[in-house]
Amino acid sequence: MAEATKRVTDIGPPHYEKFLPEIIKKNYGTWKYHEVLKPGVMVHVGESGDKLFTVRAAGARLMSIYRIREIADLADKYSGGHLRFTSRHNIEFLLTDSANIEPLIAGLKEIGHPIGGIGNSISSIVHTQGWIHCHSAATDASGVVKAVMDEVFPHFEKMDLPGKLRIALACCLNMCGAVHCSDIAILGVHTRPPKTDFATVNKVCEIPNVVASCPTAAIRPVTADGNRTVEVIEEQCMFCANCFTVCPAMPMNDPDTDGISIWVGGKVSNARTEPQFSKLAIPFLPNNPPRWPEVTSAVSNLVELWAANARPFERMGEWIDRITWPRFFKMAGLEFHPEHIDDFKHAGLTYKRSMHLVR
Repeated sequence: MAEATKRVTDIGPPHYEKFLPEIIKKNYGTWKYHEVLKPGVMVHVGESGDKLFTVRAAGARLMSIYRIREIADLADKYSGGHLRFTSRHNIEFLLTDSANIEPLIAGLKEIGHPIGGIGNSISSIVHTQGWIHCHSAATDASGVVKAVMDEVFPHFEKMDLPGKLRIALACCLNMCGAVHCSDIAILGVHTRPPKTDFATVNKVCEIPNVVASCPTAAIRPVTADGNRTVEVIEEQCMFCANCFTVCPAMPMNDPDTDGISIWVGGKVSNARTEPQFSKLAIPFLPNNPPRWPEVTSAVSNLVELWAANARPFERMGEWIDRITWPRFFKMAGLEFHPEHIDDFKHAGLTYKRSMHLVR
């Protein structure tokens, strides 16, 4: 690596090179190819002839310290202490000795972590914090993900899909998950403006910050009963909960009107076609904990529809673009709603601006 990347400072996190296995340092930038050996197991081969084996296990966004210690013990025993957590909550063990693969898999299954998620399969669902921690959540995260993954789990352990499928969940429109660029996205939605406590706003909130927090200029300062406060222009509110983030006197959560929307067709990869944003498929499904049957059924149906009709290696968005969106809606049994019309004033930002050309 360049000498500049090795400089040591006391600013920021330690340099990533410090934590790389020796085999990766040795072959950095000179990997020749990689291949999937079986579900959840792949190998990278360097120009030097060195082989690095990866075993991917399902993880979870929230794990106890006791579980993390069990995982670390398996890494110490079978992979020289080297493992990593992916951005989609998978756990990857990095091995140099292929003889340790099967014992490692057995150890992971013993503590309840199945192997898979590599190749033409469903990876673990990346998600946000939901009701367990987030102040603006319109739905749960861990609960919905558990229910959905239970339904589509066979596609995690097998490579029986046309291509890879990425599912994500964000519990509100701020989307701190990867729902804007996933094949199937589950997005919690508020459908009512905030319930403003007018008498409390000037006691706990900075009114200029509250006004500035709204992306659609739906909040303006007013005086009510001698108190400086704010009002919401409901026609302009997009229910994003940004105002509640800076002002606890403007709560958004409502168990009767909050729900879930389903989006499809996004991806980060630029293979075959350019990266794509997810697009709205189902505007609203009810919150029905603890198993969210409407959501799990909708996601499962979309997965099976794509699996039955897509070409090899064709991502969901690529398949939909090929057959056209009207035909997709018809095949999926989806109704068209006013919410499908993109009339947001910044919609121009979603227009095609890529340099990718389709032959």
